[in-house]
Amino acid sequence: MSKKSLPAGLEPPRTLDGQLCFALYSANLAMGKLYRQLLAKLDLTYPQYLVMLVLWEGDGITVSELGERLYLDSATLTPLLKRLQSAGLVQRTRGTRDERQVIVTLTDEGRALRAKAGHVPEEVFCATGCEVDELIRLKRQLETLRSSLIDGNRN
Repeated sequence: MSKKSLPAGLEPPRTLDGQLCFALYSANLAMGKLYRQLLAKLDLTYPQYLVMLVLWEGDGITVSELGERLYLDSATLTPLLKRLQSAGLVQRTRGTRDERQVIVTLTDEGRALRAKAGHVPEEVFCATGCEVDELIRLKRQLETLRSSLIDGNRN
């Protein structure tokens, strides 16, 4: 991978508002606040909601698969999954072929929560004030940025 450099004569921004990281960080804070408000009604935290989204897409996956989808390690996921299990939303069981694997499945209550959470994406969309095509473009740009940052950290 070749490293990019700034064009000749262009200085990197040195102010807080000139930093890409701060724009991402502060947008993430605002998004987190919105999700906290919406998810409080469901008794979920944002990380728990993300786990539930993955399980609603495909139930019965391993903790490692879940971690790959969410970019989280098992040390972060395990307490999160324990809380979801205590809430009666998921079940964790050892794999039958490999007991080192832990399989996460939804309970009936966890599956039912999907319908109750159906309003969340629409409310988030409305709160952005953006058009659909703007959000699709922004999401793609952020995914590209994430991939570039991950790939760049492997070197």
